[in-house]
Amino acid sequence: MRYIVLRDLRRTPVTGPFGGGAHDFGASLAAAGPPQPRIDVEELDPRTRSELGSDPAVVAIARPMPVALIRPLPESDDDVAAAASPSWGIAAVGADRSSLTGDGTVVAVLDTGIDRSHPAFAGMTLVEQDFSASGDGDRAGHGTHVAGTIFGRDVGGIRIGVARGVNRALIGKVLNDQGNGSTFNVLSGMQWALEQGADVISMSIGFDFPGVVRQWVDEGWPIELATAVALESYRGNLRMFDALMAMIRAQEVLSTGTVVVAAAGNESRRTENPEFEIAASLPAAAEGVLSVGAVGEAPEGWTIAPFSNTFPQLSAPGVAITSAAIGGSTRAMSGTSMACPHVAGVAALWWEFARTAGLPPRATSVIAKTLGTARADGFAAQTDVADRGVGIVTAP
Repeated sequence: MRYIVLRDLRRTPVTGPFGGGAHDFGASLAAAGPPQPRIDVEELDPRTRSELGSDPAVVAIARPMPVALIRPLPESDDDVAAAASPSWGIAAVGADRSSLTGDGTVVAVLDTGIDRSHPAFAGMTLVEQDFSASGDGDRAGHGTHVAGTIFGRDVGGIRIGVARGVNRALIGKVLNDQGNGSTFNVLSGMQWALEQGADVISMSIGFDFPGVVRQWVDEGWPIELATAVALESYRGNLRMFDALMAMIRAQEVLSTGTVVVAAAGNESRRTENPEFEIAASLPAAAEGVLSVGAVGEAPEGWTIAPFSNTFPQLSAPGVAITSAAIGGSTRAMSGTSMACPHVAGVAALWWEFARTAGLPPRATSVIAKTLGTARADGFAAQTDVADRGVGIVTAP
């Protein structure tokens, strides 16, 4: 069967009499520098898989799982009417009052690609890499909208971008033109972004656990077996993402590090039942990832979007968000996919702040500022902290 294998190319076995082939991470780091992740897909039988488990260079092994874009939801007339302006999200996070632009920050967007000819990205250096086997460019529109919210220039007099001074962006197309991919695509995209020097990685994508169960049942698997194997695969992929995030944090020892941001997901259905809440899923649920829930505007204050998954670390505008559309225009979308890039854009501003204000220019500093300055005021009464996290992200 096919497996994803995460290796640390800097790992070396302990050679002392009591080493037993185990890995001494501290000694290896001191001798060879920070971890160097490599992602592979390999055909493994049970014996080979077991043997790989004892290889000190192998950090994690998991079966690939399908991932998909966190699909935007149609805006209701009430949502559009409640939005004070097309740029309400920019104002809500305070980017319109910030003197910072994200200049000097490198942002990676792992999504469906980008419409590089869109005027929102005029003058930028866009480095594209296709992991989906569907070719560069965005034919789904999702990646272009997300990128526009992070660093898009004004379009038709409308401000759409949080960090309009970002000049270099890494566009990893990890989902195909239908918005589908696999965990291997995503992990490979993250590895590429790290190698390219990304300060921020933005991912408005999620695991399709029910989808893989349905697929295997349609192929003739008993539902109990399909569910059990899907659960094992999910657990393996969670451990793999956790392991990769641990390696990203360890790289900060000798570099500035990388901030990883992901959308919490749109599976909750509070309009059907207030108790119908789904927790944030992968990759947002991985250790060290900034997970983002969505809020909308209302007369009583910011309200949690009914679709937004619970237990995010923080929240951001995600209802009736106007951003770039393929073909050169703009459109409004709703979803935690739209909230995630607000946080990625604010993180880009905090990177610039750290570099210019004498703070340590490190990912840990940026994460601390992003979380520590989130505002808990302004929410509608009775808003559950489990739904909003520490608060709404706020620009420096």
